[in-house]
Amino acid sequence: MRFFSLSLLLAAAVLLGACSSLPVAHQPATDSSRDTYALPSPARSSGPSLVHKGPLSVLQVAPAATTEVSSVAPLAAPADLWERMRRGFAMPDLDSDLVRDREAWYSARPDYLERMTERGSKYLFHIVEELERRNLPLELALLPFIESAFNPQAVSHAKAAGMWQFMPATGRHFDLKQSAFRDDRRDVLASTRAALDYLEKLYGMFGDWHLALAAYNWGEGSVSRAIKRNQQAGLPTSYTDLRMPTETRFYVPKFQAMKNIVAQPERFRTTLPNIGNHPFFDAVPIDRDMDVALIAQLADVSEKDLRQLNPSHNKPVILAAGTPQVLLPWDNAKRFEERLRQHAGPLASWTAWRVPRTMSVAQVAQEHGMSEQHLRDVNRIPPRMKLQAGSTILVPRSNRQQADVPEHIADNGQILLAPERAATRKVKVRKGDTLAKIARTHKVSVAALREWNALKPDQALKAGQVLVLVGGTAPGPGAKQNPKSTKTQVNRSSKSKTKP
Repeated sequence: MRFFSLSLLLAAAVLLGACSSLPVAHQPATDSSRDTYALPSPARSSGPSLVHKGPLSVLQVAPAATTEVSSVAPLAAPADLWERMRRGFAMPDLDSDLVRDREAWYSARPDYLERMTERGSKYLFHIVEELERRNLPLELALLPFIESAFNPQAVSHAKAAGMWQFMPATGRHFDLKQSAFRDDRRDVLASTRAALDYLEKLYGMFGDWHLALAAYNWGEGSVSRAIKRNQQAGLPTSYTDLRMPTETRFYVPKFQAMKNIVAQPERFRTTLPNIGNHPFFDAVPIDRDMDVALIAQLADVSEKDLRQLNPSHNKPVILAAGTPQVLLPWDNAKRFEERLRQHAGPLASWTAWRVPRTMSVAQVAQEHGMSEQHLRDVNRIPPRMKLQAGSTILVPRSNRQQADVPEHIADNGQILLAPERAATRKVKVRKGDTLAKIARTHKVSVAALREWNALKPDQALKAGQVLVLVGGTAPGPGAKQNPKSTKTQVNRSSKSKTKP
């Protein structure tokens, strides 16, 4: 200990007195967590400020009390991500027979739990960080377990996609782009942002987390109508009091069961795989279109692992205008940035091309010097379908096409398909038939009938005459048909969009 002059000793005493009223903050020892855990500020003294006016005496250090239990909260950072989540559980618990039923179901399937948590381990840290940033209950990080088993490629029978299971229209409402080149409903960062935006909105509407979760599954309009029905009938309006579909009735109990298992795994004889309280991935900016294979090579990861972190992409190239960053394992991100700076060759071998007119896939493939099957595989074009004018597809780069794809195409390009060969059938004209009657029976237009059969406007039909129909709808069971007419299946849609 150093000896201070009288003036320095006085200054030190003043500083010590001031410091005693400051809050204490602690930065976790690990570099991997970006959170600061702060203790509550002590209550301020309401007494008068004391100033010593007499002669100073030597300060005596009092011995530390060893028998008194400290009331100060522990400063240690959570040992793992599960513990961090437990500390942030803040939603009211649901206690019901359905919860116990789902607890038994999950705990009896340790392999299923292990697969889910292994997938979720890549994304949970980011979700927890986002929940803490928004001051939301941390058990919401468990919702993808219920929605998709943490599979970002999951697609429901109703066409909801991604680990947060967004329907196409709801995804667009929350600015999740769905183009020919990517589907942001599967994107880890974008879908998490949209899901938490939606959950915040729902909680703001209903003021109850159980109702908010029910609305996330069933729809806000459905929950609102169920509440209104109960109100009109003079009934309670809590989650357990509403009439709802079986899926929604089980939804919150499944969520509560997962929360209970995470909170007390030993109670259910379950061992949760260790998930470190640190990031799994880092977001690395890219400013040029890049082949997925090249990104994987520079980052020293497999393409499979790369796509698990960037599941919104199903094409061989990532377009920088629509996706200005890629997610890479934390330890590989810096390696990728260093190698990218040193890379001197081309970055992308693919570009987007807008189809100028309706063309067969074989015609497009020939124009771009590739096989028809390769073009279909890259762009996921089904068999026996052709490309309509305005479609945007991936083709190999050429000397004429070296520029990166612009943002409006990367965000909004679509593939429009039509049957390669329209289905045709023949009908025999019966006595008393007219063009109008035949057109009405087969749900086609009179003008189309004339065009298909090269008929003049005033040309009459004759019994036994054979007419050709292209497309249209076959007549119902009660309609009269020529038993000898050829029956072929008719495509009822002249245009459809492929799933991005």
